[in-house]
Amino acid sequence: MFFSAQHILTTILFTPLVGALVLWLIPPGREDLQRKLANVFGLLGFVVSIPVLWKFKSDSAEPFQFIADANWIPSLGVHFRLGLDGLSVVMVLLTTLLGAVAIASSWNAAPTRDKKFYILLLLLQTTVLGVFMSLDLVLFYVFWELLLVPMYFLIVAEGSESQASAAIEFFLYSLAGSVLMLLAILAIYVHRGTFDLREILLHPFSAQDGYAGSWLFLVFVLAFAVRVPMFPFHRWLPQAMAEAPAAASLLLAGVVMKTGAYGLLRFAVPLFPDAMWKFRSLLVGLSMIAIVYGALICIAQKDLPRMIAYSSISQMGLCTLGIFALTPLGLYGSVILQLSHGLTTGALLMVAGILSERSSTGPTSESTSEFGRLSKSMPKLAAIYAAATLGSLGLPLFSGFIGELTILRGAYEVRWYWAAWSLLGVILVAGSLLWRYQRIMFGGSANSESAPANDAESDPAGTVPLDLSRHEWIPSLALILLSVWIGIFPAPLFRILKRPVENIVTVVHSELRKYVVPARTVAPDPAPPASEAK
Repeated sequence: MFFSAQHILTTILFTPLVGALVLWLIPPGREDLQRKLANVFGLLGFVVSIPVLWKFKSDSAEPFQFIADANWIPSLGVHFRLGLDGLSVVMVLLTTLLGAVAIASSWNAAPTRDKKFYILLLLLQTTVLGVFMSLDLVLFYVFWELLLVPMYFLIVAEGSESQASAAIEFFLYSLAGSVLMLLAILAIYVHRGTFDLREILLHPFSAQDGYAGSWLFLVFVLAFAVRVPMFPFHRWLPQAMAEAPAAASLLLAGVVMKTGAYGLLRFAVPLFPDAMWKFRSLLVGLSMIAIVYGALICIAQKDLPRMIAYSSISQMGLCTLGIFALTPLGLYGSVILQLSHGLTTGALLMVAGILSERSSTGPTSESTSEFGRLSKSMPKLAAIYAAATLGSLGLPLFSGFIGELTILRGAYEVRWYWAAWSLLGVILVAGSLLWRYQRIMFGGSANSESAPANDAESDPAGTVPLDLSRHEWIPSLALILLSVWIGIFPAPLFRILKRPVENIVTVVHSELRKYVVPARTVAPDPAPPASEAK
């Protein structure tokens, strides 16, 4: 019953919510039970989403599958309507996987975490799943805004002034970006008479709708650009990732940022193809600025979480370039690189959290800079960190290589210099990631040039940081192995994404003829006279 076509999405959506309610009922003082139950429901949330893989039919004639529909506010025509296509399947599985990993990675930090922390992680997972599943515009907006609440309280988990500032900045940026989206949704209802996304996708806004399509497009792009984040709406991300706990940063970079790119693919591009062609040059320009700007700032960072944040800005700029290139390969590559970014950046943020916990100064902005020559004392961490770094810079055999290669090929088909400019950002990010790895794992201690090597033989007092426990290396290794599997065998991913990519390309290119000067028709040579033919 729970895994039937009509109920599987509600099962996936409400499993973490049920876990949050169960944890809320656990009395205080049972920290060990709370930690175990949180991990059980985190893992269960991923397990119940796995059947979607073999139940989903990539060759189905229906654009959305597993439809769950119930009247929610009948007087307003609002439905609790859920459904998945290939794009949603990828994002839902990424969310449930990273949700389980985020909870598991907090095992050793449990003494400093109470049940509210795990409840917030589960609630955040529920709201993100709702964003990826919603087929009703009002329901989508509800989950989109509710997402801000658990993320805000996760960032201020420790209660410091800097965390409060980061949380407020995140909340205000996101709220300012989406405050007009509700009015845009109401305007769509006035023009189309429904909140059903399936019906609206069949009747996108074209030139016949006048300026309404352009204004609505800009409102949606603004809301999604803040969440991606696109340049120049990126300022909230570095501080939020640096101040939030490792598990919260993992979900922030892994799935919360993906809701912005998902919104561009699901709403902005297919609903407003005419406006998309009008503003494509501007959006491509902002994407290319983000690619190089994020990479340049990344080089100057001494703090690992902030460096990861700016590298994420650069990589998400590459994802938006793939979207706005409006080619099939660009769209394929954008989704694959988003998936890859969630996996490898999630592993990098786990490493940053572990280094922060092992440091003597606590999780401060400079805590990850005090280490040096850790490869001997922490070989497991060194191996995971190396694999995550290589995956993030797009080494072949990792999923990042497939995503970057596909995007660059799709961009090159439109303008060769789009691909050339993007390669500059890729090279700069790779250099900064490798330099930081060398500094932490093989370089000298930042505290003193004469400090002894940080290994067990020269530290009999036992102050050498402990290597990874099984609760730390198993989740991080799972992310790395999945990235390698996608890098070696990406064909199933292309097959799942084929139908939504084809639908987007079909819609947006039906408007292309308005912006392309038709080629001059050359008349065929006249037939020779009959006398000459003889």
